[in-house]
Amino acid sequence: MTTTVKPLTAPVLPDQEELIQRLLSDTPLLADTQDHLVQVVNVLETYGIVLDAYSKNLVDQGEKQLLNPFPIFRFFHEGLTPKRLWDHLLGDRINFEYAEYCQKAMFWHGTGGLDAYLDSEPFQDVCQRIIQRKAQRDPLLALTNKLYPGFAPESIRSLTTIYCLGLFWRVMSDLFVDLARRYAIKEVTCVNDVVHHIRDGLVAAAANPITYEVDVAGEKIWVLPPDAGLTFLVDVAVPYVEAVFFRGMPFLGTVSYNAQARQISPDISDFKYGALYADPIPSMGAGIPPSLCMKDMFRHLPEELSRWYDDHGRGQVDVHVQICVSFQKSMFCVTNGAIAGTMPHSLDTSDADEQAANRAYADAWSGRLMGCQRGALLAAD
Repeated sequence: MTTTVKPLTAPVLPDQEELIQRLLSDTPLLADTQDHLVQVVNVLETYGIVLDAYSKNLVDQGEKQLLNPFPIFRFFHEGLTPKRLWDHLLGDRINFEYAEYCQKAMFWHGTGGLDAYLDSEPFQDVCQRIIQRKAQRDPLLALTNKLYPGFAPESIRSLTTIYCLGLFWRVMSDLFVDLARRYAIKEVTCVNDVVHHIRDGLVAAAANPITYEVDVAGEKIWVLPPDAGLTFLVDVAVPYVEAVFFRGMPFLGTVSYNAQARQISPDISDFKYGALYADPIPSMGAGIPPSLCMKDMFRHLPEELSRWYDDHGRGQVDVHVQICVSFQKSMFCVTNGAIAGTMPHSLDTSDADEQAANRAYADAWSGRLMGCQRGALLAAD
């Protein structure tokens, strides 16, 4: 008896022209299948629950941790109690370190209107005003600022990014939880409905002002005043997609930090370590930031998705990797919604110049997507 082994064939990935056509024809980047719908909606629901905690914590840090030299209790926004401290030490908690990873990515890559304002003279003037006011009662800050005059302004800049990320995640948390509600009542029945829900939510919040006011020794000071004109979509959401979905930062243990090895580009604009590029298997290594987020999501996994994982992959044995795979698929949907929401003109325009502008916009984004994990877009066999 002869056994014939069929050769494995590599999956056919969508090329750039196909990606452009999907973006211009209101077709989702992710294959519109029932399996994908179950994964994306449910993983975004649990992510929305986690983002609720992340958002509350980051906003709390922005309000209470200004120029705190030892913010060791910054994760206890719900209050510090012996039980919460014990649970924290045992690891029975939300891993806010992943939120810090995302904040550092935004802070480091620094794109968009928010970063431009943080480089402006008005922001620098506000920093000096805050430092002088706070240093009157803080001799350590006064000494540190005299020895290292760039340290305190950089700390304020970092905390401002933390606060803005908290505001961004507040919107996204509500958006994802509402998506699950609509799915439960059959208002969302396909992947394209998911993309439309995200697109419409982003557009609805697009003009929301991004402002930041702090209390320093009883005086209210605007760090990001209303007249700065910063808004949700252009100045925070799009830079977040750029920093976290595309660029990211290399993870220790998966790439050499040795400059002589040349495994990391010296130009951070070339970084391709974001959520859309990541390989889910090594990304689940111990201590790697996404693995912390997947642990948080596992704690709140919807029953429907848990049962789906039981029948796929290796069941609950590799559930964290499966969550990461589903999460990556969902982030393609979020990216899809962000691109659709920022398209220069309506997709059904008949104006030739507007059609050309839309195509150029889709072409630019599809070029970025070509290097991503396009295999995640395919329907499962």
